[in-house]
Amino acid sequence: MRLTHRAALACATAAAFAVVLVPTSPALAESNGGVRVMPLGDSITDGFNVPGGYRTRLWERAAADRRRTDFVGSQFNGPAQLGDHDHEGHSGWRIDQIDAQATQWVRATNPRTVLLHIGTNDITQNRDVPGAPARLSALVDHITAAAPNADVFVTNIIPFSNATFETRAKPFNAAVPGIVDQWAKKGRKVHFVDMHSALNTADLADGIHPNAGGYAKMADRWYATLRTGPWI
Repeated sequence: MRLTHRAALACATAAAFAVVLVPTSPALAESNGGVRVMPLGDSITDGFNVPGGYRTRLWERAAADRRRTDFVGSQFNGPAQLGDHDHEGHSGWRIDQIDAQATQWVRATNPRTVLLHIGTNDITQNRDVPGAPARLSALVDHITAAAPNADVFVTNIIPFSNATFETRAKPFNAAVPGIVDQWAKKGRKVHFVDMHSALNTADLADGIHPNAGGYAKMADRWYATLRTGPWI
């Protein structure tokens, strides 16, 4: 538990210094004319503990299949082997914080595909957890309204080692498929990806964030879905 709470504090600290640590100038954006994919979320999208996180293996798998993938977003980081460093992962952010800027981000980058893994910090910060599904639904609404031609892939969140966090997250995770189905029935291009079942607690570095193997499993779960269509 000590590791878990330390990890949560690290996320909050990273968020406080994000402007200093992560260049966000549009001049840094990398574009290769490929399918525009926005990785969107918190520190798990950013790549806490493992620079690049799932983005590195996802990009490598797409490149190995000769797919041109253009990651987009206002954030820019990751290792050299990651061919495109743009993303929209914000360490320590909750659903409401992402929602406050999501419309602006998708309008600025016009993604073809959005990969959304969000809600971990709502759980660790115990921020109105019963209201988290409604906040996620509002976020999906805003993204799909701002980018009606984009396909938005929404996941449940990955497991926690901390039993309190995992128990707290269960109702949220259970609600995600229904949220996706609700918007899909209204004609929005929304898809559910079961990310929770892709990992187990052995795949976590600190009880919250994946280790290298865990991020690889996330990338593989994303790619198994995306490769079946024109989404990457």
